[in-house]
Order: sequence, then C-alpha cells, then structure tokens
Amino acid sequence: MLRLGVLPTPAVAHLTAALGADFGVMLSASHNPAPDNGIKFLARGGFKLSDAVEDEVERRLGEDWDRPVGSAVGRVRDAYGEVDRYISHVLTSVNGQLDGLDIVVDCAHGAAHMVAPEALLRAGARVEAIGARPDGLNINAGHGSTHLDKLQQVVVSRGADVGIAYDGDADRCLAVDHTGAIVDGDQIMAVLAADMHAKGTLAKDTVVATVMSNLGFKLAMRDAGINVIETAVGDRYVLERMKSDGFNLGGEQSGHVIMLDHATTGDGLLTSLHLLSVMARTGTSLQELASIMTPLPQILINVKDVDRGKSAVNELTDAVAVAEAELGETGRVLIRPSGTEPMIRVMVEASSKDQATKVAERLADVVRVACV
Repeated sequence: MLRLGVLPTPAVAHLTAALGADFGVMLSASHNPAPDNGIKFLARGGFKLSDAVEDEVERRLGEDWDRPVGSAVGRVRDAYGEVDRYISHVLTSVNGQLDGLDIVVDCAHGAAHMVAPEALLRAGARVEAIGARPDGLNINAGHGSTHLDKLQQVVVSRGADVGIAYDGDADRCLAVDHTGAIVDGDQIMAVLAADMHAKGTLAKDTVVATVMSNLGFKLAMRDAGINVIETAVGDRYVLERMKSDGFNLGGEQSGHVIMLDHATTGDGLLTSLHLLSVMARTGTSLQELASIMTPLPQILINVKDVDRGKSAVNELTDAVAVAEAELGETGRVLIRPSGTEPMIRVMVEASSKDQATKVAERLADVVRVACV
C-alpha cells in the first residue's frame, strides 16, 4: 500500500491511474466540517465507484471473512514524492502561463493547502494563500467554497485580479472576481465551454449539467451554439453521461467541474488553472468573462414533513403546468423529492426575484396540501 499524504481527492484519482493501483482511498470531510469525515473509494483507473458497486460493498460489509494476520497484512510505504507528479500533470494540461495574474487562493484549511499555491506559483502567478493552515479539525471552518466572505474581503482589499476557493478535498472550486462578486460553477462552466467551443476542443459542442443548473446557463449556451445535456443531481451522474456519450466537459453549480480530457473526476485545481488560463491568454477580467451568462433569480423551498412519493400527484402537476405557462421561456420549475427525507424540493427560476418567490411559495403551498 502506498500512503500519499495530504492530497486532494482528484490527486488520489490521478495517481490511482498513473501508478496502476487496484484502487484508491481518500479520507476527507469534502465540503463539510471535520466531524463529517468519511471515505471515498476510487476504482482502478481513478474513477469513482458506481452506485451498483457501492451498494454491493455495503451489502457485504457484514459478511464473515478470513482476516489476514502477520505478514499477510502487507506493508505501507510512504510515497509523498508523488505530489509532484500530480502538480506536473495539471500544469501540463494548460497552454500558457499565468504571468501577471494576482491571485488569492482559499484552501479551506484542507487538502489543497500545499499543492494549489505551489502549482499557481509555478504557473507564474502572484499568489496569496488563505485558509492554508489545517490542523485536522478546522477543515472548511469559515473558509473555502462554502464560506466565501473572507476571500471576497481579501481580494478587494489586496486589489487582486481574482480569488479562487476550493472545498476541503479540492474536487471543486468557486471564484471571486476583482470586485468581490461570486462566480459560481455554472458561470465557470460557461466560460470554459465557450473557450473550448472557440478552440474546437469541446466534444460534440456539448456540455453536461444537472437539472439544478441555472436557466441562465442554458440560455447562454444556446446563444453560443452549445448544446446542454441534463442529468440528475450529482457529479457521478454527470460523469456517467459524459463517459457513455463521449462528452468532455460537465459539472454542477457547486463548482464540481469535470474535464474528462485531463481528469477522471472533478478537480478544483485543474478547473481553476483552466479558468485562469483563459483570463491570462485573453487579457480579459473574470468579471467580463463571467458576463457570458446572466444568472436568473433562483428560489428553492424545501417543503418538509410531506410524502415524497406524491411529487407527481395531479394537483401538483396541474399547478406546475400553470406556473410554467406563466413563466414562459424566461423561467423554470423543478419539483424534486428528497432521496432520503420526507421532503419535496420546489425550485423556481424567473426573470425577477419577486416573481420567482411568488411562484415558488404558491407551489410549496400546493405541496403542503396535496402531498400529505
């Protein structure tokens, strides 16, 4: 067994494939606090396990087995030096350098605290790292992609060009432009998709997103001549569709972006390098690049203590049809039952926040009455 040390999940995924390992294991709280630490498994080749395999693993956990003892247990060998292999990999995926860019990077007191600043420095950027002092307990605490306030403050006070925020295991990233405005995963995907489309490297002129991606993203891609394929919520479903149909770019609004030409999973460092590369190569600010799409106001109401199995009852589907007719092409309704809780999620997008709120509240009231 090889012990890699503190590395992002996508680094473990890459090294699982590069070193020909049978599987990879990552211990991380992901974007959650330290008490939520868990285990991520990666199959041979660096891909996440399928739902079917995960279910089979869980099913067999209680089985009796012949536990190895003594020398049969095996040996652990430290392979901390492999971090350079990963950094070199992500840097070689980017054409050009980041010379002249002034970047603030928030590492969420997590797995990217060493590799992200080092990679950005090697690419030629000026870098200030925050959230880069993990103590084993402070992962995602007040820093990272789930807590952007500190990054916004530092970017503006420093007069930096851009801020990048990773989550604890660095498989996702969000950004902040020079004014402190947040650039989310949909906007990042839009910038990358448009750039790849212009270079002729976007497979089948298509990007894969989930049903939760903002309608503004889909409208922007339509205007750019790019197709959008939707999947269920979850990066594994995005990846499955990308692999099955030969697409090379996909992701989620949360900043989990998959660039399948270079990685087997979402990779926050890789994503940020490609985003920053577009800025450096074109001499365009992130604010201007992100303006390719205008996010529509999005209201999400979680209606609790209802029967999630009744999300398709006639009363609700009729109410949704009325709402969709009212919103037209500049709005959208999504009704999603929770997979684990007695809850139905009502999401509405519209051209104004007031309209989105009114429609969402009206539909939530229908759920409370019709789905009990």
